[in-house]
Amino acid sequence: MGISVAPASGQDRDAIVAIWGEAGLTRPWNDPVADFDLALASPASAVLAARDGGVLVGSVMVGFDGHRGWVYYLAVSPSRQGAGIGRLLMRESEHWLSARGCPKIQLMVRGDNAGARGFYAALGYEVQDVVTIGRRLDGAA
Repeated sequence: MGISVAPASGQDRDAIVAIWGEAGLTRPWNDPVADFDLALASPASAVLAARDGGVLVGSVMVGFDGHRGWVYYLAVSPSRQGAGIGRLLMRESEHWLSARGCPKIQLMVRGDNAGARGFYAALGYEVQDVVTIGRRLDGAA
């Protein structure tokens, strides 16, 4: 059996959030359960799940804001990393966005994450000359 990718359902939430944690993507200031639920509730976003023989091995959150596509939470089970699953999930993300008329895709990677930066560079993604500026609205530090 090969790896298949399809939209996740609410039943996948706990397993997918667990993979996000195992892959080191979750942060205390973000609520991955709320992120997952919001992505599934919106027609402009999805969580794609990669399975090998029915076993969840990776996922990615994808969304289109009308101007550009965004990718979040690309994660592969640590025991399955390096087998092309991340590349497959990115290809499927690009297809999902293209099918919705999205002209470009962007994502954010922490500056010190050399592994992720190398992964995306190998897929043809380039560092762009932009600065991310933000402000918390929830009062958190």
